[in-house]
Amino acid sequence: MRLAVVGVGPGNLADLTFRAAAYLEQAEVIVGYRTYLEGITPYLEGKEVLPGRMREEMERARAAVRQAQQGKRVVVVSGGDPGVYGMAVPVLQAALQAGEAVEVVPGVTAATAVAAMLGAPLGHDFAVISLSDLLTPWSLILRRLRAAIEADFVLVLYNPSSSRRQDKWRQAVELIQSERPGSTPVGVVWDATRPGSRRTLTTVARLDQEPVDMRALVVVGNSQTTISNGWMITPRGYECR
Repeated sequence: MRLAVVGVGPGNLADLTFRAAAYLEQAEVIVGYRTYLEGITPYLEGKEVLPGRMREEMERARAAVRQAQQGKRVVVVSGGDPGVYGMAVPVLQAALQAGEAVEVVPGVTAATAVAAMLGAPLGHDFAVISLSDLLTPWSLILRRLRAAIEADFVLVLYNPSSSRRQDKWRQAVELIQSERPGSTPVGVVWDATRPGSRRTLTTVARLDQEPVDMRALVVVGNSQTTISNGWMITPRGYECR
């Protein structure tokens, strides 16, 4: 391994995979967003650490490639899974431009971590949509959201709201409420697996009453999703076989 992009999971070291841990241990240089580096401090000792900030993804990726070209073992860390809204894309792009080989090491993504806290809401087909319009036009996000609602997918909504996007969250909620029955189960989890994490179960009708932010992930059930004994469940039909 000379250059790898590694998923470090949703934030709790207990959810770090054995393979990810091995790559972190072997690394000479670790590159990453400061928040994600704070979650893996035991693996940083004795390493050269190159921290970065949000919106500096390509800069981090290019810096990692330059380090690898010097013959160092370099790991770029990414929260959750690096291929799901993570660092795999910029690292691969930078590595391909430089003719550098790269490995992608998967990790536990927020969607599955949150699903485990809620029960089994992703037991059948689901769609993952980020509501952040930083890199995607809002009109396209709404098109994708509407299509997923009409297809009766369970919805997994990343980056639901922020201080500057509260109006867009309201638009998304209004769209969901116009197309799904008010009784449809909804689960919201904040800071999944991290200290202070919490969850709530609600419904589509009451979704606009939840103060979601960038630390939250929202799961909207489909026509088959139920809540039973505090668990959100989307059946796949095993009981009918």
